[in-house]
Amino acid sequence: MNKTAGLFKKIASGSLVMQIMIGILAGITIAVVAPGAAQSAGLLGNLFVGGLKAVAPILVFVIVAGSIANQRKNAHTNMRSIVFLYLAGTFMAALVAVTMSFLFPTQLTLVATNTTATPPDGIGQVLHTLLFKMVDNPVHALVEGNFLGILAWAIALGFSFQHASESMKTILNDISEGVSSVVRLVIRFAPLGIFGLVAKTIATTGFSALAGYTHLLQVLLGSMLIIALVVNPLIVFIKTGRNPYPLVFTCLRESGVTAFFTRSSAANIPVNMDLCKRLKLNADTYSVSIPLGATVNMGGAAITITILTLAAVHTLGIQVDIATALLLSLVASVSACGASGVAGGSLLLIPLACSLFGVPNDISMEVVAAGFIIGVLQDSAETALNSSTDVLFTAAADIAATGAVMTENRAV
Repeated sequence: MNKTAGLFKKIASGSLVMQIMIGILAGITIAVVAPGAAQSAGLLGNLFVGGLKAVAPILVFVIVAGSIANQRKNAHTNMRSIVFLYLAGTFMAALVAVTMSFLFPTQLTLVATNTTATPPDGIGQVLHTLLFKMVDNPVHALVEGNFLGILAWAIALGFSFQHASESMKTILNDISEGVSSVVRLVIRFAPLGIFGLVAKTIATTGFSALAGYTHLLQVLLGSMLIIALVVNPLIVFIKTGRNPYPLVFTCLRESGVTAFFTRSSAANIPVNMDLCKRLKLNADTYSVSIPLGATVNMGGAAITITILTLAAVHTLGIQVDIATALLLSLVASVSACGASGVAGGSLLLIPLACSLFGVPNDISMEVVAAGFIIGVLQDSAETALNSSTDVLFTAAADIAATGAVMTENRAV
């Protein structure tokens, strides 16, 4: 009895990753052994999805507004170059994700797939919907989960509050931290929610759903590997004119591995700062670019948002033209900046991108829940890509500005 109690105590105090894995295995087991009980366990999954739906709108609003309001102005010439690399890298990540989604389309098994969706006729209707959702009443946008309106108001208020007093900015920070704490509380129930979702899905549809998740994970990780080993090195080569791979592998080894296990770009900031110091980069630059990168350099998040959104679109049979796909890449790149600082933040921004295609909120939040099922690897790989790229692009800009040579000694 004591051994059993000790085991449960160890599981309860363990990492969220381990708990989610146990939830997935438990969901599979109960679905196979007792399908009737598995159907009832679906209530836990519904409650978890409901919690996500409740917290996602206010999360986007306060995190984005607070981040912009507290953004520090910088006079260093390297910062403009680094910010450009951050934005270009994030947009390229979204483009790669769109390409991979069309080459290897994913369809998910969702409980609410019988819900009807009204697909847009083309880019004109998408832009029309985009503009009118952006000018929605902020209270109505929060109540209805209009993420485009929420994002527009958050950006506008964020820039307005840049001129506010320091006490007001502190209040915004405190509100952001408070909402983030609520989000962390909801996510702590992810193992139970995923247990219910997996149990009900497998009991209802069999193991075909897991095959869909496996394919989705392969597309996600494949896209991230392409960015890490092909696109980012190409960007660094164009910027510096030098062989990028010693620096790329150094950043992946020294920053990416740590970020993979911490699953937090913010928690990896001290690691990245120390790496920049050992790389002998400009301290005045990296002291700003690394914290900024943890907020706006979100290539991995853009990949997650894009691929999961297109998975929902393909599941509903909605046709996507090239112009709309490019618009999705842009929206995913911009909204990915709001994913920083919160575990699973990129997943909570999927409804924003889904709204471009008329995907109902119920379906988009089920896609979010599906993202949590594969999040054991997805979130770790996403964070590793995001955080290691912060150092990579900071170093590339510094090398290009100073003409320094990246030697093995300097690349630690």
